[in-house]
Amino acid sequence: MIVMKFGGTSVKDAGALQNVASIVMARGGKKPLVVLSAGAGVTDTLISIARRAAETDTKSALEYLSHLRERQFTTAKTLLEDEYRHNVLQAFTQQFEELEMLIKGVSILQELTPRVLDHFMSFGEQWSCLLFEQKLLQEGHNAEWVDSREVMITDDDYTKSTPQFDITENRSRQYIFPIIQKNHIVVTQGFIGSTQQGITTTLGRGGSDYTAAILGSFLDAEEIQIWTDVSGVLTANPTIVPDARPVREMTFNEAAELAYFGAKVLHPSTILPAIKKKIPVRVLNSHQPDDDGTLITANNTQPTTGILPNGDNVVKSIAHRSGITIIRIQSTRMLMAHGFLAKVFEIFAKYKKSVDVIATSEVGISLTIDDRTGLDNIVKELDEIADVHVDPDKAVFSIVGENMKKAHGVAGRVFTALGTAGINVELISHGGSEINLTFVIKEEQVKRALLALHDEFFTQRKIHSDKESQ
Repeated sequence: MIVMKFGGTSVKDAGALQNVASIVMARGGKKPLVVLSAGAGVTDTLISIARRAAETDTKSALEYLSHLRERQFTTAKTLLEDEYRHNVLQAFTQQFEELEMLIKGVSILQELTPRVLDHFMSFGEQWSCLLFEQKLLQEGHNAEWVDSREVMITDDDYTKSTPQFDITENRSRQYIFPIIQKNHIVVTQGFIGSTQQGITTTLGRGGSDYTAAILGSFLDAEEIQIWTDVSGVLTANPTIVPDARPVREMTFNEAAELAYFGAKVLHPSTILPAIKKKIPVRVLNSHQPDDDGTLITANNTQPTTGILPNGDNVVKSIAHRSGITIIRIQSTRMLMAHGFLAKVFEIFAKYKKSVDVIATSEVGISLTIDDRTGLDNIVKELDEIADVHVDPDKAVFSIVGENMKKAHGVAGRVFTALGTAGINVELISHGGSEINLTFVIKEEQVKRALLALHDEFFTQRKIHSDKESQ
């Protein structure tokens, strides 16, 4: 069997759902388990409705809900024939009545707890599954919707819940496996689950990919397919680099690095369950289903000696993330002293702050964070043991490829290209793994840097001036 996960743009309206149905039905012999996200923008709208209700803006919340109701009812009426439409509209009516009651309750209490927010956010995936199951039945296929809240059991850390793997595996085999054995198509929600007490939870944004990977690993899938709106993992961000192209094959480690450092196609946690079971993950384009996409596997099957002119042997892709802050910590107490670094990182741990890039010298540490929440408190405590300087508005880049340390000249090409484009590198990290070279630059230079690096490794079209790249 295979797992097929479809993202928000793939299920955004009746036409998109019809397209997804065609893709799934063409692969019906593979016993697919279909994992669906909410339609594009639906979850954001539900969050906005909940927050407006908490601010006692009940009128506005109900107006937004009315627009959402019209969107879902229109999709059902366009997608489904009378017999199948009736079932969906009846369910929709009950769910929108429930949302109205939620809005009024939150508005009266003037409080929106994470638990209640999870309940608001859970409706989008339910709507997608209701519509899609009935569409498959209408087309004459055996399909069953399994509510993921019966299967994906989590803790009660609402809005960012962690799956309870042992229970979830047992539930997967109890609820999903028998349906697959009947050669039926299983439809379920991504993103949402429930506690053991049956209270609705969510896994955090991007959690639909994670759901697909978890279920695929528990059910021993042949392949986990992530269907999105691009033809695989690309060599760079296509909104900045128009000629970015799909990477045909990469390893799990490469994909994980790219996801962590800003690639939007995959959620960073998605591939962890697949890694453990060595299940291939394929990233595909629902708008161009015949494209090969990107195949992500456990091992690198491409040669690693030397570098071809276009860099394909080693460099797979360039990821970047903006909104980065450098914190520079300097103190002569570091010189020949032990325990200083431990004190620094104890402070970051105290405020649950993750650190991305680190560089050290005899008397200083420079490191980066991507979330400034609680930074004032961190700086206040660091000031007691060192001189601290905060440098915001940076971007972190990661050049990713297996065995880069074993190849000649990658770092030289990176920094030569940046230097030619007039870009100063403020922080460098290399050697933490064999598959990435990470550095930090000014945020305002992201476009110029990305174009210069992509030209160097993928198109060989040199940028001759700053003006050309802006």
